[in-house]
Amino acid sequence: MKAIVNQSPLFSPPFLIHALPGRMRFRVPQLASDKGFAARLEKLLQSEDSIESVRINPWAASVVIRYQEGENKDIQSYFASLIEKVSGLDDSVTVSPVRESNNSEGEEWSNLTLPLLATIVSLSSKKFNFLRPLALSTLITAAYPVAQRAIKSLWADRKFNIDCLDLLALIFSGLQGQLLTPSLIITLHELGDIIRDRTARSTEIQTADLLDAIGHFAWVERDGEVIQVESRAVEVGEIVVVYPGEQIPVDGIVCSGEAIIDQQQLTGESMPIVAQEETYVYASTLVRSGRIRLVCERMATQTRAAASIELLQKAPVNDTRMANYAAKIADKLIVPSLILATVVLLATKDSSRVASILTLDFVTGIRVSMPTAFLGALNHTTRHGVLVRSGRTLELLSEVDTVVFDKTGTLTKGDIVVVGVETVEGGLPAEKVLQLAASAEQRITHPVAEAIANYTQNQGIEILPRGKWEYEMGLGMRAEIEGKTVLVGNQKFLRHEGVDLDGFSFTHPSIQETCDLKHKSLICEWLSLIYVACEGKFQGVIQYTDPLRAESPYLINRLQQQYGMEIHLLTGDNQQRATQVGKALSIPILQVHAEAFPEQKANIVRDLHRSGRTVAFVGDGLNDSVALAYADVSISFQDGSEVARETADVVLMNNDLATILEAIAIARETKKLIEQNTLLVVGPNLVALGLASSVGLNPLLATAVHNGTAIAAGLNSLRPLVIHQLETINDHSLS
Repeated sequence: MKAIVNQSPLFSPPFLIHALPGRMRFRVPQLASDKGFAARLEKLLQSEDSIESVRINPWAASVVIRYQEGENKDIQSYFASLIEKVSGLDDSVTVSPVRESNNSEGEEWSNLTLPLLATIVSLSSKKFNFLRPLALSTLITAAYPVAQRAIKSLWADRKFNIDCLDLLALIFSGLQGQLLTPSLIITLHELGDIIRDRTARSTEIQTADLLDAIGHFAWVERDGEVIQVESRAVEVGEIVVVYPGEQIPVDGIVCSGEAIIDQQQLTGESMPIVAQEETYVYASTLVRSGRIRLVCERMATQTRAAASIELLQKAPVNDTRMANYAAKIADKLIVPSLILATVVLLATKDSSRVASILTLDFVTGIRVSMPTAFLGALNHTTRHGVLVRSGRTLELLSEVDTVVFDKTGTLTKGDIVVVGVETVEGGLPAEKVLQLAASAEQRITHPVAEAIANYTQNQGIEILPRGKWEYEMGLGMRAEIEGKTVLVGNQKFLRHEGVDLDGFSFTHPSIQETCDLKHKSLICEWLSLIYVACEGKFQGVIQYTDPLRAESPYLINRLQQQYGMEIHLLTGDNQQRATQVGKALSIPILQVHAEAFPEQKANIVRDLHRSGRTVAFVGDGLNDSVALAYADVSISFQDGSEVARETADVVLMNNDLATILEAIAIARETKKLIEQNTLLVVGPNLVALGLASSVGLNPLLATAVHNGTAIAAGLNSLRPLVIHQLETINDHSLS
């Protein structure tokens, strides 16, 4: 097979993975093992005037270069030569200063320049009096951004905000004639803001890493040749080839080959998997060794990785009741703080105490740490195969006390499966009954007919030619097989055709014990039946069912026993079948609702909500979309109907019902983190406020308490992710 490309996929590094106008991505395997090389490469590339930005991903052993378009030279060869050049450098080599057009990190730290200068000059002015004018002017300049924000709030928004309190605190600190104190306050505030911002962005970096790991090009087999195309141009059903060291560019099923695949970037799992034929693999995962061919099922924005990225980037994390409550408290506490400061000033004439009171507040840390906690949790759920659309959804998920499940396709597999054949004594053997039924119903698209055909083929039984046939919708099939009239259908159909169904005994004793043909339809627990007759004589039944998902019993048991939740089963199926499923899953009969149309499903969910319960609804079909919309938290599957998937607040990307437990656990852990952060912030600030109001507190110490608790809360929000990363590193070292 010939590959029509500029570079061979197995070419030694560095080699070009893909190129777009203004952007190139190179594979450089040395990046994965040599941190010094990565650092040198980044410095050298950033020093080039033609390069706007550089992003190195050691995990993927790749470097992404964004450059200014319009260069006359051979950009690809030039960049490749720069990469190769770094191999001859050592850590002592210095390069020209980095030039980046959008270096937000540098801008952050530059905000500290003036406050630090004001602090140094103020400190020096204590010994050298002539520096006081310079110290004062530097302090005023450093305080200008705070004053600007405060004035904007008062003038444009017509309200006091935190900046107003900070400005007043600086003024009262300065009224003491001490320039060092307000300078240090500004420095501590700015440093706290930088640390909080960098802490909050650490989860976004993980998302960016995942984005960078999605391959933009794919090797596709077309017309007997392997060609390179953009991953979004791959069509469903095409064969994609993935070579060692490459990211898989699409979601699909391996059709040949074997490879070790690292899925950590996508799923967080530290141990790689062995992908063989029939293994489902995902875009953005890395082929460590081996080579595979896979059939594309999803590409571009349809892949699990792309969907995860899009959702994380768009997910609102400030839409929670906790965040809104903190914001409201912050606004409401401003006026009381001003009143308290005024009373203390009138009583003590101590501007230092006033400055301390104005510096302290209870909610800044909470407002900063909440988005960090929720964004980290959303990232965590995504890596477990669960897409949660917002921080508000995650918050509600932690409060859910009632879960309503659809039955078909949710608690059950949604696929009809034949489980056996029972024949009457003295009649045709089971194999012949099955053969006649499958032959009569061949090429009929009804799910039961397809299940009978599949079961027959799996048993190795030949399907016979069918002669004249007639299908009656909702009843059954009449067909000529080997010159005989065969009837296949429900009990009503066979009775209408004059077939006697009464008084028969069956070859299987359990049928005799549990079913009575004289009084009711032959429906045994867990089984539905198709009746078969030949030449007007009843021959037996084919048993079929919609089996439970393997994880359903475990999930329901955990929700009831561990979380104490109330479970409801809601289905359009008949009462008998619904009761059987409810009994098998230990769902109380009063909480099993059968024969429910979409409107009735919505009413039941709405009534539960109105009774004061926080309701989650789990469904996958078009008929579930109304109920999903009425639930506090709606949950669906990646393979569910498009309407249900788009309506749902939570999407189970692995189509694994048990991952609901992961989502609930993460949601509740996040809620506990927020509660911890609240105590972490409110406690020290409350004590400090008490001291400032009574015996007095140095404004510097008040600032340290205020910023320190906010930073601590932000770091606490990231604790689960840090622990997870440490566990992953430990697993890697052990393996």
